[in-house]
Amino acid sequence: MGPRTAVASSKERKMLSVGRDNTVNCGRSGYCKRGTMLSPTSPVLLNPKSVLKRPVSPEELQRPGGPYIKRIFTIVGDAVGWGFVIRGSRPCHIQTVDPSGPAAAVGVKVCQFVVTVNGMDVLSLDYKTVSHLILTGPRTVVLEVMEEANY
Repeated sequence: MGPRTAVASSKERKMLSVGRDNTVNCGRSGYCKRGTMLSPTSPVLLNPKSVLKRPVSPEELQRPGGPYIKRIFTIVGDAVGWGFVIRGSRPCHIQTVDPSGPAAAVGVKVCQFVVTVNGMDVLSLDYKTVSHLILTGPRTVVLEVMEEANY
């Protein structure tokens, strides 16, 4: 194998081989899809560089009068999923958004910080836990996010 070959661990291969109909596939990257299977060489298995300019703490996001504004999105998943990727830890952030997916249609953007998922505070959780909450929850996801006011 060359240096560009992506290899999935046995745990990932098991997760990726399950996908059919209404099942959910979630790679190590936090990208979650319903239905179709991901291949072990799929780009979502790579570890992309963070889109954040600098680290942000949960306390900074919640500081009254700070440079962040709250937004709430209701995203109805389609046959493929919700159309966004979560990365990071304490707090998680939106790493990528599929421009033709449900998340983009309601206004979800890259670099927004995830505060709640379906009313549950997730500021102190990592992306794997937050992704699991989304995948095991209802098809409609309500996200509360914080974004920079000047972004």
